[in-house]
Amino acid sequence: MSALSHLFTARMRGFRLIEIVAGVLLIAMVVSVYVAKAAAAREDQRIAELDRAIARERSEIRLLRAEVSALERPARIEALSRMAGLERVDPARVIDVTDLRPAPALPADAAGEAHDDGEVRP
Repeated sequence: MSALSHLFTARMRGFRLIEIVAGVLLIAMVVSVYVAKAAAAREDQRIAELDRAIARERSEIRLLRAEVSALERPARIEALSRMAGLERVDPARVIDVTDLRPAPALPADAAGEAHDDGEVRP
């Protein structure tokens, strides 16, 4: 008798060995399907949470853009500048960058000594 035919004919406590092997395999498949479904349900729940978070963030972005739009209204900025006593810049006062003079050097006895990189160190 070969090993394969022994598998189909051998009996253990009234059951054929193949029936026991098939039962164990069936139970293993049921458990693995249950574990896979549970993992998929957790992933679905996580995806739903992320979708809700994305929707909240998009809503927040829309609100912030509306607020920026309201704050950047030229009429509002002009009214605030008048309340602060600011005036429009006279075009004659605007100069080109090439017209700027270099800053004067700091005196040596100041709080620190000026270095080539522009940093003041004690």
